[in-house]
Amino acid sequence: MQLSKRTILWIIPLMILGALFYVYGPEEEITDNTYIDYIKTVSLDENSNTTIEQALENYCTESKWVYFETQDGQPVVEFKGECPVNGTSEPVNLQFTVDEDLKNYKVGVLLIDHEQQEEAQRNAFIETVYQTL
Repeated sequence: MQLSKRTILWIIPLMILGALFYVYGPEEEITDNTYIDYIKTVSLDENSNTTIEQALENYCTESKWVYFETQDGQPVVEFKGECPVNGTSEPVNLQFTVDEDLKNYKVGVLLIDHEQQEEAQRNAFIETVYQTL
């Protein structure tokens, strides 16, 4: 079998693209690690002993916890679930940035139906979650 120059010129770029996809392509979601365990045990309501895991999984369905790092290496834990919002079930993502020493965290972005919400809307959502307990 003899390969023409044209065929070789197509094979090389395809091999390079395949290698780049393998190295930089989508990664498997991390759903179990110490950062996720830490966030699941904290309470977002100072007046409640209920953990964020108990509150969100009581309020939302199809829940899932995912860990990832930002480009600058900041650990982030994200809750994903279907939650009641304004009378309808919507996909919700709530992110938490975690310090590497697992002593502090910040509530990050809230996405409802893939749209980022303002801080006041995020806080109102969290308050609603805890009020339904």
